[in-house]
Amino acid sequence: MRALRWLAFVPVASRVPTYARLVWALAVDARIPPTRKAILIGAAGYVLCGRDLIPDDIPVLGGIDDLAVVVLAVEIFLDGIPRKILDEKIEELEIDPEAFRRDMEQVRRLTPAPVRRIIRRLPEALDAAGRLVKQTRIGPRVRSWITDAQPG
Repeated sequence: MRALRWLAFVPVASRVPTYARLVWALAVDARIPPTRKAILIGAAGYVLCGRDLIPDDIPVLGGIDDLAVVVLAVEIFLDGIPRKILDEKIEELEIDPEAFRRDMEQVRRLTPAPVRRIIRRLPEALDAAGRLVKQTRIGPRVRSWITDAQPG
């Protein structure tokens, strides 16, 4: 049954280049909070680091974890974009808003709800960590520990 749900993703996959342009336009927009952008950076890091939940040399399955991480990251990234900015970029890039809405609903149906709930909390956790670092002023201390520890 799960495989049939993945087949429904094929039409969405044909619009990936268009949605990649949308994600890029939003990622470089100064109005988007850094915590949202960090989600994309984290996903890119996962894909590029080479340490996978499922090794890439396993046929078919090897790429699924990378795809799942990217799809989840993009979904969570887009979910936190202010509607006005998202609509502006959709119009600017001449994306059919109705097709975009349908595609996002399709992606959400493919993502297990518990996973979405956990990942949706990530930006809030990043914000909290950033506030903590700023309040405790630990950032400069950590930076000095690193630079002082390097052999001169």
